[in-house]
Amino acid sequence: MSNEVLYVSDNFFSAGRTDIYNSDKVKIGELDLKSAFTSSLDVYDLDGNALLSGRFPFFSNKWMVTDQAGREIGELKAKFAFFSEKYEYYANAGESYRIESEAFSKLYQILDRNEKEVARFEKVSGFFSSPVFQLTNSTGHINSFELIAVVMGVNEIKKRRQSAANSGGGAH
Repeated sequence: MSNEVLYVSDNFFSAGRTDIYNSDKVKIGELDLKSAFTSSLDVYDLDGNALLSGRFPFFSNKWMVTDQAGREIGELKAKFAFFSEKYEYYANAGESYRIESEAFSKLYQILDRNEKEVARFEKVSGFFSSPVFQLTNSTGHINSFELIAVVMGVNEIKKRRQSAANSGGGAH
């Protein structure tokens, strides 16, 4: 799985199904953003089988990734940082990954415990008509579909923070 590149369309309305493509523009799965009013999603393979889900548990700012049976396989949470964005993803396999981005950048690096980049994602345009997330997985240690659930979790945490800031709530 060396340097697997995937693309996920960014749904403008933040609800409904969107396709997951590989670098050859071949559909390999789908992402279902359940509703514009709730922050949850499912990731499906090409045959329509549910692989993973992501959601915020009730009254929590942590993004949980679960397998098709509902078992937790990882947890994403934001870390406090000045002039950058930082997140930590704890996989139940015992691994942890740091996700970071410089201020105002659209590029996020996913680093392992040894500070080695294992994946990266960024919001790009031009591949399709609407903006997409481009995910490059450089390792076989973490599944690309799991990384998609994590990437979308980062996006949902950012939306929550923005919504709280806009409403005057300072919750992080």
